[in-house]
Amino acid sequence: MTGVPGGEEARAAPDSFKRTALLALGALGIVYGDIGTSPLYALRECFFGPHSVPPTPENVLGVLSLIFWSLIMVVSVKYLIFVMRADNRGEGGILALMALAMQRPRGQTRHARPVLMTLGIFGAALLYGDGIITPAITVMSAVEGLNVATPVFERYVVPITLVIIFIIFLVQRHGTGGIASVFGPVMGVWFFVLGVLGFKELLHNPEVLWALSPVHGALFFVHNGLHGFLVLGAVFLVVTGGEALYADMGHFGWKPIKRAWFCLVLPGLTLNYLGQGALLLRDASAARNPFYLLAPDWALYPLVALSTAAGIIASQTLISGAFSLTRQAMQLGYSPRMEVVHTSAEEMGQIYLPGLNWFLLIGVVALVLSFRSSSALASAYGIAAVTTMAITTILAYVVARERWGVGRAVALPVAGLFLVMDLSFFGANTVKIVNGGWLPLALAVIIFTLMTTWKRGRDILAGKLRAASIPLKELLDSFGDHPPVRVPGTAIFMTGNAEGTPPALLHNLKHNKVLHEQVVLLTIVPEEVPHIPGEERVEVEPLEQGFVRVVARYGFMENPSIPDVLKRCREKGLQFQLMGTSFFLGRETLIPTKRPGMAVWREALFAWMSRNARSATAYFRIPPNRVVELGSQVEL
Repeated sequence: MTGVPGGEEARAAPDSFKRTALLALGALGIVYGDIGTSPLYALRECFFGPHSVPPTPENVLGVLSLIFWSLIMVVSVKYLIFVMRADNRGEGGILALMALAMQRPRGQTRHARPVLMTLGIFGAALLYGDGIITPAITVMSAVEGLNVATPVFERYVVPITLVIIFIIFLVQRHGTGGIASVFGPVMGVWFFVLGVLGFKELLHNPEVLWALSPVHGALFFVHNGLHGFLVLGAVFLVVTGGEALYADMGHFGWKPIKRAWFCLVLPGLTLNYLGQGALLLRDASAARNPFYLLAPDWALYPLVALSTAAGIIASQTLISGAFSLTRQAMQLGYSPRMEVVHTSAEEMGQIYLPGLNWFLLIGVVALVLSFRSSSALASAYGIAAVTTMAITTILAYVVARERWGVGRAVALPVAGLFLVMDLSFFGANTVKIVNGGWLPLALAVIIFTLMTTWKRGRDILAGKLRAASIPLKELLDSFGDHPPVRVPGTAIFMTGNAEGTPPALLHNLKHNKVLHEQVVLLTIVPEEVPHIPGEERVEVEPLEQGFVRVVARYGFMENPSIPDVLKRCREKGLQFQLMGTSFFLGRETLIPTKRPGMAVWREALFAWMSRNARSATAYFRIPPNRVVELGSQVEL
């Protein structure tokens, strides 16, 4: 009797293992592109960058120790063991973490919510800075391998880099579904090659294994003092992609990401860094490019090609991450509506934002033309990433304390240890600000200002519209004495206030003096969770006098769709004919004033953003030939 269940379990186990293995392979291409290309430039910057130290045996062992233990403590322990447990219904990333921390946890004061919001939004804004630098530094550092073969290519590095970057951004409109299937295998080959190159050199100089002891990392600071502390800014380059592990958790899950890291990525990276260190112990002059000098002459050009492919994948990962982050910001109310193109009928996560795509392209091209080398770019890289990591630590601490109920005696020392590491890296990276690190910070401040201005402006506008509205019950009661003329069909009024009367409805009554037989008051509610189950998506509430209230809820990883809402309304018994239905939308003309709320310049900025936001008709996919817009002026 027990043989059948046992057989089912035996068959299920290989299926589960196969699925996890396939997801882990996919994670190699999507999650580990950025951190996987760090060997191209990270160790080089420690010994050949602006704050480098001489490649003496003591320094080589010390730097390698710092690199190894950074990978262990930041990636393995902080992200894989602790931070990735803070999933918002399976989704990760700093906005998902912020939303999780803000979901009215126990004991949270009324001042905590805006502080948490500020931290989360600024952390998200910082990711755009990395999104611009990563394609530039990864592609350029890969192409610079040609210089190792012959100096003839030196003048062509920048043009080749620009051509590759143009191609990367041009193909975004076609989606990445077809080529994404090869991302994982290519990165699998990449990490295998990293390990082989490092292991080959390691065999010639095995004493480099002493670097695995943390003692050498401590002695490095003793011997080099403040200068050694500044080298941490270059050491941090080995973990700059750590945040991607958490951000992409919703695509693969925690287990496949963890297995990919411990089974292939960490061994490959560790062997390669040790191999580069072993090469430096044998030949200190190899510090100019220890990664490519690991390869034999015959393998140099194939390695450049593979490195370029890895750099393209790393760039694609950051671009796709920026698209996803922007969609989350739109759903949470921190960004104006933008055009979102779905590039796959099967995968909702594969999206393309044309406006953001060209903004990123312009930024990346400007960086390449301005810095003209990966070493110069490395001087600006890291400050944004480490600031985001520190914010993640703080938000994760709030989640652990307030939502999981972890005691302060446990949560504070753990978070404190991570924050000490984050702040140490942050302090070392501050010297990069004058060398170009100001650029991602300035970009983050601009984006943070735009996001908070949009959020605050929408709140002020909603308050003004509520004040000008009247309670729906009061309107319905007035129909008893003065019933309006009813015309056949259904009118759908979109409103952000589920309780009041939509301004467009009042304007329609005032100017057209008619009301449809069936009136639907539709409110789209963005929730601070990634996904809303289909059965909970739409609520339909019949009211008096042919009125119906419909509330549709969407998570911040989903795109609102009026056709989807109407389909679910029919399933709940709301009957209407689409060809006999009109959609009434309000269009507000915003006028900045000196009244309390926001500074006049921010009100003017909000008005400009509103004028340039994508129309509600296109964003919600409303049939354009069924839309009536009624305008009004609102003084902010």
